[in-house]
Amino acid sequence: MHVVMAADYDQMSRKAAYVVAGRIILKPDCVLGLATGDTPKGLYRELVRLHRSGDIDFSGVSTFNLDEYIGLAPEDPDSYHRYMEEHFFRFVNVPPERRHLPDGDASDMAAECRRYEASIERAGGIDLQILGLGRDGHIGFNEPDVKFEKGTHCVRLDSSTIEANARFFSDAGKVPKRAVTMGIRTIMRARSLLLLASGPEKAEALRGAVLGPVTPELPASVLQLHPDATAIVDEAAARLLR
Repeated sequence: MHVVMAADYDQMSRKAAYVVAGRIILKPDCVLGLATGDTPKGLYRELVRLHRSGDIDFSGVSTFNLDEYIGLAPEDPDSYHRYMEEHFFRFVNVPPERRHLPDGDASDMAAECRRYEASIERAGGIDLQILGLGRDGHIGFNEPDVKFEKGTHCVRLDSSTIEANARFFSDAGKVPKRAVTMGIRTIMRARSLLLLASGPEKAEALRGAVLGPVTPELPASVLQLHPDATAIVDEAAARLLR
């Protein structure tokens, strides 16, 4: 895994945006894998700025999000569908029919997982997958486990993940306990991976992801096996890498 250092969160976000912009310029019809949470917000802000300045055009781009909470309809204010609208889609020209997220409110979640995997395959696979890093080393909602899950699947969230995500909800008691997420195989099949990590609370997980053994107990460690994986990290997150 190639590690790129940034001084702080803002610089990390700019560096990441340049990587994404470069991919779009080289391949205007590229397929992007998108992430949610606090970490990518700066990246999306920078991509919006580059779009408004005329530097990048999203009209040929397709997107697939990593995950969604189970039980939240797309219009729910706490859903990742709404997150993407508020932080990215409403400001850029990705065609609506090319924006893909799992349906966490589907009546048959097993069928939804199969549908989502098939949609990624029909699009030709993901060219660049953006990833955040959980404090316990999870990527997407692939939690620490005894094995690596393969394709898109449903997962019961760890208590640490629920606790970390509670700050995004007006009522912490309403944080969903289950989610649908791309699996490790789906993520690893992307042609390039871009992992973002910021803040001292991510330092332990980042050290394990970059320097530790490859183990499903720290899911991000599998990224060491990818032929084109880059981590852009700020100094606070990288403090244990030295």
